[in-house]
Amino acid sequence: MSSDTALAVAGTASGDFDVDALRREEFPWADRVVYLDHASIGPLPERTRRRLDDYNRVRAEAYRLADEHMFGVFGRSRTLVAELIGAAPSEIALATNTSAGINLAAQAIPLEPGDIILVSHGEFPANVFPWREQSRRGAVLELVPLGPDGWPDESRLLARLEDPRVKILALSLVQFHTGYLADIGRLGAAARATGTWFVLDAIQGLGQEPFDVARTPVDILACGAQKWLLSPWGSGFTYIRSDLIERLEPTTVGWTAFQGTDDFGTLTGYPSGWRHDARRFEVITLPFQDFAGMNASLELLSELGIDAIARHLRRLTQPLVAWAQGRGVRLASPTGAQGTGIVSLALPDAARVHAELKARGVVVSLREGLIRVSPHCYNTADEVTRLIELLDRTV
Repeated sequence: MSSDTALAVAGTASGDFDVDALRREEFPWADRVVYLDHASIGPLPERTRRRLDDYNRVRAEAYRLADEHMFGVFGRSRTLVAELIGAAPSEIALATNTSAGINLAAQAIPLEPGDIILVSHGEFPANVFPWREQSRRGAVLELVPLGPDGWPDESRLLARLEDPRVKILALSLVQFHTGYLADIGRLGAAARATGTWFVLDAIQGLGQEPFDVARTPVDILACGAQKWLLSPWGSGFTYIRSDLIERLEPTTVGWTAFQGTDDFGTLTGYPSGWRHDARRFEVITLPFQDFAGMNASLELLSELGIDAIARHLRRLTQPLVAWAQGRGVRLASPTGAQGTGIVSLALPDAARVHAELKARGVVVSLREGLIRVSPHCYNTADEVTRLIELLDRTV
């Protein structure tokens, strides 16, 4: 629990949180604009801004810095991340963004010429380009076409896993432009059964959807924290399943990656043994202040509960889905089990609609020709109603 005052949680059967208190205490600017673009950039809660300010105030007077400000912050980060995804802190390597984790997997997983890396079409480039570069090592990137609805064709992915040449399956937990939530349990089980490495880009899922690596088989998971985790730029992490850590050697070497480097008095002994935990993959110095901020945000999300956030987002997005269906607007996002807090609309002249919404104080995204709406924990039904009223005028 954060040292900041915990938000009051409403005593309802669902355990949902007090949105009014959340806005008042953590997002006081939210009454000035309707911000529905968390799949792009998450704002910083007030407690996170204060934590950053406090840290930088100490950093400005370097003589005040203590171990708790530096490696203590990182230790807290690994603990909070582990709690978020059901992992052990020893399975967490801190990183500055999602790409760091995807590149770690792409470069460290052993591949031979002719090995196939399976990726769904429609993935964000951060989960395509690192794999494409492995063609220089003779591996083959296979982009599996999307299904007829416009999201990953899981049946085809499962069928391709039967090919013994497929060594890696790389996928997003939630697709960035449609909000499609993959069936990671089914895909992960199939990958495990065929000996295929399963690498997950989780940046669009964690913070809005509950996910537990203890129940869902994933080998490596990469996540930047600047979107749904409401954290500063430059904060993120990679999860590596414990029994795989010592099978992988880092391709980029950090000075703290080796056993014995905790003792700053004997650093020129240059120890040669890798750490036995995921810290062997960390390249530091990482931005201490950003991870201090991330810790504050993760503490807030823990107080609210990811399950409660997911329920809140489904309530918020239901009227928008109903509006689209009633107006004959094509939904580019799934409903039901595969739906998330991202709802994308295929509107005519979407660029104009996007610009007009922004001019009227409603911030959404334009992605792949779609209007992408992505509310978060502090957004309200009234804000979604405002969006729908403007869409009625502009469509």
